[in-house]
Amino acid sequence: MKFVIQVADKGKVEIDGKINGEIGKGFVVLIGVNGTDDKAVADKMIKKMLGLRIFPDENGKTNLSLKDVGGELLLISQFTLYADCKKGNRPSFIKAGAPDMASDMYDYIIEKVREQGYKVETGIFGAEMKVSLVNNGPFTIVLDSEEL
Repeated sequence: MKFVIQVADKGKVEIDGKINGEIGKGFVVLIGVNGTDDKAVADKMIKKMLGLRIFPDENGKTNLSLKDVGGELLLISQFTLYADCKKGNRPSFIKAGAPDMASDMYDYIIEKVREQGYKVETGIFGAEMKVSLVNNGPFTIVLDSEEL
């Protein structure tokens, strides 16, 4: 599983010209699901993401978590995080989770984060989406479950 976490002042996702999800200060997170991922992997990734202390404190040191700053989340499914570009110029996505499984994992992640009291906005799994954000810093972290 991969999470691309972007610290944002604001973010939104549009589908068919309509806003589907919009946040203020928080994280815009692109979520890629691997074919071997399960709920235990998702739980580990969620815990790590929510525990990150990457917001500045009063001294400008990255010392505050999403909860500390009252942050929100915009969670977007992104199977292309598992693009394999080793051969040729056309990426292969064979490592990405099958759509039904990946959709279930995406829904599970959304549910688990909401259960912890966070405001969560989302895209729609498999939809053509326009994602925009104001990345603060810019500050972007890539979490890969294979490295945790």
